Amino acid sequence: MSTSFATHRVAYRRARPVRAWWRDVAGLTAWLSVLFVVALWVSGRGLQDLGSPAGFLTSAGRLTGLLSADLLLLQVLLMARIPWVERSYGQDELARRHRLTGFTSITLLAAHVVLISLGYAMTDRSGLLGEVWLLVTTYAGMLLATAGTAALVMVAVTSVRAARRRLRYESWHLLHLYAYLGAGLALPHQLWTGADFTASPVATAFWWTAYGAAAGAVLVFRLGLPVWLNARHRLVVDQVVREGPGVVSVYLRGRQLERLPVAAGQFFIWRFRSGPGWTRGKPFSLSAAPDGHRLRITAKDLGPGSRRLARLRPGTRALFEGPYGRLTGTVRKGRKLAMFASGIGITPLRALLADLPHRPGEAVLFHRAGRPADLLFRRELEDLAERRGIRIHYLLGRRSRDRASWLPANYAPVPDHQVLRHLVPDIADHDVYVCGPDAWTEAVLACARRAGVPADRVHSERFGW
Repeated sequence: MSTSFATHRVAYRRARPVRAWWRDVAGLTAWLSVLFVVALWVSGRGLQDLGSPAGFLTSAGRLTGLLSADLLLLQVLLMARIPWVERSYGQDELARRHRLTGFTSITLLAAHVVLISLGYAMTDRSGLLGEVWLLVTTYAGMLLATAGTAALVMVAVTSVRAARRRLRYESWHLLHLYAYLGAGLALPHQLWTGADFTASPVATAFWWTAYGAAAGAVLVFRLGLPVWLNARHRLVVDQVVREGPGVVSVYLRGRQLERLPVAAGQFFIWRFRSGPGWTRGKPFSLSAAPDGHRLRITAKDLGPGSRRLARLRPGTRALFEGPYGRLTGTVRKGRKLAMFASGIGITPLRALLADLPHRPGEAVLFHRAGRPADLLFRRELEDLAERRGIRIHYLLGRRSRDRASWLPANYAPVPDHQVLRHLVPDIADHDVYVCGPDAWTEAVLACARRAGVPADRVHSERFGW
């Protein structure tokens, strides 16, 4: 059973509220970079060179190469953990955009290779394979670019869903780091032989700035900031508590935790120095609101990363990256709250219920599990409900197999949105927070839309990879 968190929390440094214009600025900057790249191509006789077949292929190859390079840098920036970007979009949406940008970039890169090779072969009146060999072996930086392309192709192949299902998260994450190597190896070729990179001072300044921004963001936010926070707070395992079958909570203590800029609902990437494999990071949400003294994470045995938590010993050093995630009170629009949790998805919502201000009767929790024994934090939640006037609806048993529903099968005769309106008549006035498996979350989101909840009041974050 859980060890209770302090009822009276000390003041701690909260994450800054999300500003709506942060998202707009980030998105506008990305689109402007793409338009600027096209403008550079036009200014470099991109349109004039389309007149002949060889010129068309070469010019189109230049454009696809420029766009591929720009999207590759945007891809790096999307996952550089830039705090204001991450809090504006959330890691799940950034991951989706990163994936789309990455596949588009590698497709344009393949088109660049094919078009340039065909264009040069047609100009030189040589065979295609011979021209490719000549390009790779004689042009400055091309051997490095070829190695970089191979690294990027490997990352793209292992990111296809069918391949990802065969890999552990830790293995996939390690392979994914080769994208940085690919981007770095491509740089010499672009700066030494890419005419569009050196054709004008404006082009040179743009590309050096773009590469510098991408490299700087990675160095500062993915490396420098975590190193500084870990040195400052020095987290260690304080206690490991078994919560239920295959579920454990880890309590962590450290220095100056009241100064850690974290909010209830966020997660960290954790590494515990407890033996072989400790360098592989794993994301776990806080399962209790920060109290300035300790942090708590809770995980279910879903693989090697989460399984090793049960074997941790007090005093084990914990290294972390974060906090990340936008499933917090900063996105809240009103006072009333409706929380929907399934399985281990209760962890961030339990923290939010304890942290977010509301009056008695203004918060409701739907807690989904297959059986009563699988209801995590039941005693804690019922204590919270009694103290703060929270209504709890337990959703136990199998779900219907005949339709995509978030409700148990015994609700099947009635449409989901009608059940929701019956249980919470003013659901449209609530901020809806959802956390659970993807299919279940989709069912809840669809139900909330049909029940009339405005889109800006629905908040969810996926943790699948």
